[in-house]
Amino acid sequence: MSNISILCVGKIKEKYWNDAIAEYSKRLSRYCKLQIIEVADEKTPDNAPPAIEEQIKQKEADRILKHIDDHAYVCALAIDGKKYDSVAFSDFIQDKGLKGYSHIQFVIGGSLGLHESILKRADSHISFSDMTFPHQMMRVILLEQIYRGYKISSGEPYHK
Repeated sequence: MSNISILCVGKIKEKYWNDAIAEYSKRLSRYCKLQIIEVADEKTPDNAPPAIEEQIKQKEADRILKHIDDHAYVCALAIDGKKYDSVAFSDFIQDKGLKGYSHIQFVIGGSLGLHESILKRADSHISFSDMTFPHQMMRVILLEQIYRGYKISSGEPYHK
């Protein structure tokens, strides 16, 4: 059974997001060992200058890097990353296992995105859209697509 970790910035406070995360986590337990690691986010002042935003992203990156597994395949979620349809994303996950990776780590940044140090450390970048989503929603979308990917690779039906 493969290991999937989601490294993310910030805690989710809203019950409806936590309920969705719990549901997909439960569904995924048949297919993989899932771990969600939350690191603290930094408060971003309104109209923060670019230098302050860079410092904030660096602090969040430092926290994320402490949880990166040297033996894992690390995939950063980034707006300029590669786009997949659901079948190709399923193949992506399965391909990592075939190439000897028993652990995939997906990294979701905070409200300012990911620091360059995380993007450089990542083995690949994935984009789910050219649009920006709240990180809480992105966590649910990622979990749903991982679940869909396992259903596809197992040849099990899943609504389209």
